[in-house]
Amino acid sequence: MMLTGGTEFYRDYGRRLSAALDRVEWDMVERLAEDLYDCWKTGRQVFIAGNGGSGGNAIHLANDFLYALSKMAGSGLRVHALPANPAVLTCLANDEGYETVFALQLAVFARPDDLLIVFSGSGNSPNILTALEAAREIGMRSYAVLAFSGGKAKALTDRPIHVAVDDMQIAEDVQLIIGHMLMQKLSAHRHLVREDAPQ
Repeated sequence: MMLTGGTEFYRDYGRRLSAALDRVEWDMVERLAEDLYDCWKTGRQVFIAGNGGSGGNAIHLANDFLYALSKMAGSGLRVHALPANPAVLTCLANDEGYETVFALQLAVFARPDDLLIVFSGSGNSPNILTALEAAREIGMRSYAVLAFSGGKAKALTDRPIHVAVDDMQIAEDVQLIIGHMLMQKLSAHRHLVREDAPQ
């Protein structure tokens, strides 16, 4: 049996991804770049959260911001991927409920003026909403990279980056592409961070 669609399927996927990127609010992405850069200079922490593929993107980009950003020991962002520790996730989910798995980590690690970035397709995952509420209570600034309608997270976050695309795979692609763009933009300014570092 032959698969239907042939090579045109891949071209169509690429066109849909390109169309989604054309709808990104790049001004808001630039504001996120500036906030990340300020965290890098000042040593403030960055937390990234997501579920499923979005959780994988959170872990992937935490790696990029920790090391690939500068490739110098001690020079990366102080970044934490909240989905990264399965022992913590399963403990909190079992004892307190899955909706708490990110918020309870923030309650221990985060401080006022730290930064939270959440990735969500629907914008309605209970643990994402609880994390955004916790961030507000702590005094953190939050960004949410969202798809579909943006869900409840669009109103809860300080700065939504909403791409209205009804396709979870395209939504997760956009998350990762935005993250890689931010990493490369910040990396191009790494010499400035070294110059501004306290002596």
